[in-house]
Amino acid sequence: MAKQFNISRSDGLCKICEKQFESGDDFVATVRPGTDEFIREDYCVSCWDESDRDNKDDILALWRGIVPAAKEKKKTFVDNSLLMAFFERLADEEESVKINFRFVLMLILMRKRLLVYEKSEKLPDNTELWTMRIRGSDTRHKVVDPKMTQDEIDEVSLHLGEILEGEI
Repeated sequence: MAKQFNISRSDGLCKICEKQFESGDDFVATVRPGTDEFIREDYCVSCWDESDRDNKDDILALWRGIVPAAKEKKKTFVDNSLLMAFFERLADEEESVKINFRFVLMLILMRKRLLVYEKSEKLPDNTELWTMRIRGSDTRHKVVDPKMTQDEIDEVSLHLGEILEGEI
């Protein structure tokens, strides 16, 4: 199994002069060991060339690059009826991944005010079922609360976004 390493993200500023990098700027990036993660530091080329060489001994990685042009954020449009159909199609699934997926989709539909929470009930096996009503109708759906952590919800949300944007 591969080991995962955390590297801090670039803040888009030169470590020395604190100049904000802009599209097309040359930069030098380094990675140094930190306490809980590796620390990424970015420098404009002139600051890097003039910086103290003695402070460069603990650098694990170094590269030069050019700041790319900013990309326009994708505009996606997902029809509410498509989301509801997806939610309803997952109703009888028993696989934990699909139960988690449906739960997060339900949260999105609640936020969009397409589903209304009515009540929850605990089954003898300690499973919690939420009763959700489709707004403007008498149709109800039972949704298993899989007791996901925030990290699990974030991961499923990311995958849901990728699917709905057609990236998978």
